[in-house]
Amino acid sequence: MKASRKLFLLTPLCALLAAGSAHATNGMLMEGYGPISTGMGGASQAIDHGNAGMAQNPATLGMMADGTARLDVAFGILGPDVNSSMPAFGMSAKSGGTSYLMPAFGYTRRSGALTYGLGMFAQGGMGTEYDATSFLAMGSGSPVRSELGVGNVIFPVAYQVNSNLTVGATLKFMWSSLDMRMAASGAQLAGMVTGASGNIAGALAPLGGAPWARIDFSDSNDFTGAAKSTGFGAALGMTYKVNKDVTMGASYQFKSALDDMKTAASDASMTAFGGFVDNGQITVIDFQMPSVFAVGGSWQASPALLLAADLKYIGWTDAMQSFKMRYDSAIMGGSVDFAMPQNWKDQTVLNLGMAWKANEALTLRAGVNLADNPIPDTFVNPLFPATVKNHVTLGLGYQVSKAGAFNMSVTMAPKVTVTSGAGVDISHAQTNWQFMYSHSF
Repeated sequence: MKASRKLFLLTPLCALLAAGSAHATNGMLMEGYGPISTGMGGASQAIDHGNAGMAQNPATLGMMADGTARLDVAFGILGPDVNSSMPAFGMSAKSGGTSYLMPAFGYTRRSGALTYGLGMFAQGGMGTEYDATSFLAMGSGSPVRSELGVGNVIFPVAYQVNSNLTVGATLKFMWSSLDMRMAASGAQLAGMVTGASGNIAGALAPLGGAPWARIDFSDSNDFTGAAKSTGFGAALGMTYKVNKDVTMGASYQFKSALDDMKTAASDASMTAFGGFVDNGQITVIDFQMPSVFAVGGSWQASPALLLAADLKYIGWTDAMQSFKMRYDSAIMGGSVDFAMPQNWKDQTVLNLGMAWKANEALTLRAGVNLADNPIPDTFVNPLFPATVKNHVTLGLGYQVSKAGAFNMSVTMAPKVTVTSGAGVDISHAQTNWQFMYSHSF
C-alpha cells in the first residue's frame, strides 16, 4: 500500500521529490491552484495570484510589473478521508490513502507588454487504497487500489494589448499514469465485458460463477503508474480592467489530447478464484481531462479589501461517459474489452473569496468553493470516489522581505456520503494545505 504516495510526476527533477495522484476535489480537478487563489475559494480569473495563474487564466500573469521576474515554489498536502461500508452486512473499510504530497513551481518575466515563463503543476487525479482483508477485496487476499495522476509542464504567454485589455495563452505538455488493482465477482467482471477474441475469450465463460476475479496493473514505483501516456493541452484567457477598482476575466481550458495509457506487454494480469492466472497488457482507451470555461471578476472595495468571484463550467459529460480498457493476453492470446459506465454530469463551480490587507506585511484570505457532485450515485465506484462538493477555505500571506513573500492556505471539504448502485455507502471528506514562497527579481 502506498499510503503516503506522492502526487503527480511534474518533471524529471520533481520526480526526485514527489509524484503520484490526488484525491478529487472538483471532480478530478483541483479546487484551486496556488495558496493565494485557494485561500480565496479558488477564485482566479481576475486577480494576481502569482505564477499559478498559468494553470487557470494565463492573462492574469500580465498583472505583474514591467521589467520584473517572479519565481514561485509551492508545496501542497492533500488529506482525504474516504470510507466505504455496507452497514446491513456489518462491513466497512477505510481508505489508507490519507496524505498526498504535491509540489509545483513557476517562473515568469515581464518585458514591456509581453509576459512569458514556464511552470509545472498538477492537473488532477483520483484514487483510494483498501487493504487485502477489506470486503472490497472480495476474499481475493490482495489489496485493491487505484491511483490516477495527471500533470503538466506549462508554457504561458500574456500580452497587454492596451492599458485595459490583456490576453494570454498556454501550451501544455501533459502526462497521465494509472495504477489499478480491482476485485469483483466473476459475474460483475463479466458484466463489464463488451467484446473478446482469441483463446482468452473462451476462458471467460467459466469465470462468470467465480466468487472473485481481478484485474491488476500497479508498479512499485512511487513516482509513476503502471499505465502511462503523454499528450498536450492548451488554454486561452483575457482580463479587462473596467476601471481602477474593477477587473473582469475569462478563460477556456481545452479538453486534453492525451494518448491511450498503456502498460508494458506483460505488466497487467487477470486472475480469478480457482487458479485462473493470465498476464498481458492493459490499454486505457481515450482517457481525457475535461474542458473548463470560467468567467470572473474582482473589486478592490477599499485599499485593504479585495473581493473576487468566479463561475466555472467543467465539461465532464464529454470526457467521462465511460472508462474503457482493453486487455491483450500475452499467455493465452486474444483480447478482452471492458467498459465501466461513468455518465458524469457537467459541473458548475462557484468560487467566492476575499483578501484583507491587515498591514503592510500581512494579508488574510477566506472563501468558499461551491459545487455539485458530477457522478450519478449509481456509477460511483469505491476506487474512484470523486464526490466532494463544497469547500471552505482560509489563507494568509506574509511579506518576509522586499523581494520575498510566503503564502499558505487550508481547504476543508465537509463529508459527502453517497450510495453506489452496488449498495456501498461511500463517504469522502478532505483537509488540504498549500504553501508557497515567492521571490521577485
